[in-house]
Amino acid sequence: MIDLHHHLIYGVDDGAPDLDTSLEMARMAAAEGITRIVCTPHANDVYPFNAPLIEERFAELRAQLAGTIELSLACDFHMTAENIAEACANPLRYSIDGKGYLLIEFPSFVIPASTPEAIFRLQSAGYTLVVTHPERYPAVLRQPALIGEWMRAGCLIQVTAGSLYGRFGTVQQMLANELLERNWIHFLATDAHHPVRRPPHLLTAYNYVARRAGEETARRLCIANPRTAVEGAPWPEQPEPKGLWENEPLRFSLTPEKKSLFGRRVKAASPAVNDEQTPAPGFWRRLLQRRQR
Repeated sequence: MIDLHHHLIYGVDDGAPDLDTSLEMARMAAAEGITRIVCTPHANDVYPFNAPLIEERFAELRAQLAGTIELSLACDFHMTAENIAEACANPLRYSIDGKGYLLIEFPSFVIPASTPEAIFRLQSAGYTLVVTHPERYPAVLRQPALIGEWMRAGCLIQVTAGSLYGRFGTVQQMLANELLERNWIHFLATDAHHPVRRPPHLLTAYNYVARRAGEETARRLCIANPRTAVEGAPWPEQPEPKGLWENEPLRFSLTPEKKSLFGRRVKAASPAVNDEQTPAPGFWRRLLQRRQR
């Protein structure tokens, strides 16, 4: 299996804090049957993408783990105006091994109105976009039709493995399983951050998918499609995404009462839902300034 989203590189974001932790995570992944990890340090206002440091520690880990597990380098690319401009000016820089597949991350609570334009700009620069863990964004849980919009725009979807069996909550599990049923998932990945708090468990999800949707689907989501992304190969034919082109609404929905309750919960304990840092206030100021121009 190939883990397409993994915060293995130590000391550069909220993932592994030190070398020993990185090595432990990699060995745990190998024991799960993962043969390659795509290292995806954050690129956002909280954790800027420090390319020289990241590349240095990536090379260190690759040397230490030779013969144990293979590594690729990408990033968890936050959709800020600055990042988008930088990525367009330096085509393929942030993609997996510089071959074109780019993992993109949105703000947790509000999806900017400028998102369709940003997607088009990145695609025009040569990127194939992979939306990371949409089932975990509170904004998407309130408006799940966004996933269909992104897919119709040409984006691929990566779901966190643990979401399928409830590790991130019941509503996330419900949405993830409907996406699986509809063939709206292209990749499963661990989004591992720590050996205990966010471990690199992919085998449980592989077996879960094999039981519910068949071995062929499990292999596609955990092996074949990730290999395509790592190789930078043309995207292969996939099973028909049910209801996508008919714009058939997802069955998943939150009632107004649940939306209100869920909104209060995520504000009080957002790390339990998304575990990602929300954007710094400076991001919102710049976004508002951009809209007013």
